[in-house]
Amino acid sequence: MSAVLAIRLLLPPGGEPNDAVIVGDIRSADLTRASQYDILIPCGGSPSPRPYPVGPGRYVVSASLPSGLVLTRSAVAVEGRETPVDFTMTDSPYETHAWQYLMGNIEPGAVYHGAAPSPTAEPVAPRSTVAAASPPDGPVPGAAVDLTALATWIGDCPPARCSFAAVLTLAQAPPGTPVAASIGSGGPGVPVEPFDAGGALTPLYRFGPAGPLGASGGPAGERQFLVVEAAGSVRLVTLPLPWGDAEVEVLVNLRQSPTGSAVSVAVRDADVGAGLAYLAQGALDTAARLFTDVESTLYSGLDNPLAAAAGCYVLIGTDHTPGETRWDPWLERLADGFPWLGDGAILRAVRLLRRSRGDRRDVRRGRDALIEAFDRGIPFYTLGLSWLVDGLAAFPEDPACARRLDEARRLSWLVDTREPFLILDLRQRRT
Repeated sequence: MSAVLAIRLLLPPGGEPNDAVIVGDIRSADLTRASQYDILIPCGGSPSPRPYPVGPGRYVVSASLPSGLVLTRSAVAVEGRETPVDFTMTDSPYETHAWQYLMGNIEPGAVYHGAAPSPTAEPVAPRSTVAAASPPDGPVPGAAVDLTALATWIGDCPPARCSFAAVLTLAQAPPGTPVAASIGSGGPGVPVEPFDAGGALTPLYRFGPAGPLGASGGPAGERQFLVVEAAGSVRLVTLPLPWGDAEVEVLVNLRQSPTGSAVSVAVRDADVGAGLAYLAQGALDTAARLFTDVESTLYSGLDNPLAAAAGCYVLIGTDHTPGETRWDPWLERLADGFPWLGDGAILRAVRLLRRSRGDRRDVRRGRDALIEAFDRGIPFYTLGLSWLVDGLAAFPEDPACARRLDEARRLSWLVDTREPFLILDLRQRRT
């Protein structure tokens, strides 16, 4: 009979389902026992702990949070017993924001409720905050910044209006240009009320497959966006919808840490929601543990092409097999079957170029896929834009690639690189 460590991570009771998972490790404290890496840790208000058999002895158990933080607990495993190892993250500022707290998009409750110093703001830019620091739940000094946010849902964006050229033109438009009306096909868009205002400083918006929860809007198309206007900035937020039956959250954080994002998008997918955050960090090996666990589901029918694309980013980023792989046919189906998904063409291009080994046919096909990806419009994934820029840059003497590279590179300057999905700051407030 062996010892067992029963591991889980607790979120605020009642705030989240109990089937989400993150990644962690079990390490022998004295190096005399076998360690276990990339274990899955269930998360929720009252999740059942996952048992891991170990040899008797002392261990250090770690939980790698999607935010990049690592929690650790010491545990003594006793022969014939099950030892509980509970991590806690119950200090979310609001129960409704527990998922955002787990993803690392919001500060602990003490920051928002007066028991800790407010974070220090930094100059507004695509990779920084949108509001000056203030006393908890109090006014901004000198009322320099209006702590309100206006969100407008664009349910059906025509392909021509989410092209690189169209979005760059909108970013260069004079202040006051109506972004929502310029992007959508059905007028000025649908104003969206927050699911939870979070004391007005952290409004949270939730979306289902057909658009905002609790709001009646127009038809939902293949590209949906949210236009967020806050503190002098206008952001065009890519909504990864539909994502099967899962909901998508958009958090507008008007008082966040200097390293946090002003707007964050998270998918409430218990299987791979945390994996998307690992993907945004660049922790592809960690993300791979979650995507590999549900790989067959992702690709069996490509019912969720956005999730399948995320899985392909992880696979290509971690598997450098030069020859054919078991997932190459899935990648071809993803690229060919969803012409509105620029990420599918980006993934095909990168795969072809990496495995080409100088083969002119694969190089040419990869080059053509890059051009196709660009012409499909801005991608869903931030990593996709980065890979597109890198790919086009590999053909500096090709006029068609060089022209597209210029526009893709200029668009990348507007992107919040910490977010998994493309968020563009179209009106950078300058000081």
